[in-house]
Amino acid sequence: MNKIGFNVLAWTAAVSDDLFPTIDRLKGIGYDGVEFYLGAPDLSAYQRMGNYTKSVGLETTAVMTLGKDENPVSQSADVREKALDKIKWGVDRAHALNAKIICGPFHSAHTIFVNRPALDEEYIRAGEVLHAAAEYAKQADIVFALEALNRFECYLCNTMEQLTKLIRAADHPNVRAMFDTHHANIEEKKYGPALQTIAPVLAHVHISENDRGTPGDGQVLWDDAFAGLAKIQYKGWLTIEAFSRNDPDFANAIGVWREFSDPWDIAENGYKFIREMGEKHGL
Repeated sequence: MNKIGFNVLAWTAAVSDDLFPTIDRLKGIGYDGVEFYLGAPDLSAYQRMGNYTKSVGLETTAVMTLGKDENPVSQSADVREKALDKIKWGVDRAHALNAKIICGPFHSAHTIFVNRPALDEEYIRAGEVLHAAAEYAKQADIVFALEALNRFECYLCNTMEQLTKLIRAADHPNVRAMFDTHHANIEEKKYGPALQTIAPVLAHVHISENDRGTPGDGQVLWDDAFAGLAKIQYKGWLTIEAFSRNDPDFANAIGVWREFSDPWDIAENGYKFIREMGEKHGL
């Protein structure tokens, strides 16, 4: 069975000792790992969290995003340099967490649009930034798992075909891909062909319902998703990413205006659901 993780963004974007009881309960449910958002500035908080998760037998992964002033596709060399610096900043914090994967849409600035489709030169610019950042990440044995987002959050990469193009532009073994069932539910025609497209570089998977609530409670075609993952013999993480309004600042930033499911309902029932689907499809 693949390792199963849970992203604590269901509760908070912060990384602090206050999360220790949550970590303990996730361990008790059966999770193999926990995923954290790289946003808090205090490096020592990541070190304490990395030490604590290790002490209770949990692995870690990380997720990050970039803003308009640190955009890898920007025409401004100064802005691209800030993007590189911010990704390196994230690498330092992921390393402190003992995380070996940083996933997310940090190929471009989140929710920043230019009222036209992406240009080839933007893939090239993003690729150059990611290549340089990956050279830095390689020293810590960290892999980037880049994420395609839906059309309402990103214009550079919406599909696995576009994501493949970006990864080719980055041209680095530490720059790979993530598949998110929520975004794919919006942008891909079918799960199977999309997974076949990204299979050679797939490093991470987010299990996320169409409404960002408890996996299995919505209308994602889960049998298609898990069958597709089994067909490509995916062996990496299956990490639940779900959101709530528990952290209002983060919720407002990503357009979460209502509760989808109670976070502990997501954690407990989501874990059972992944185990059942994994066993059903041979993951």
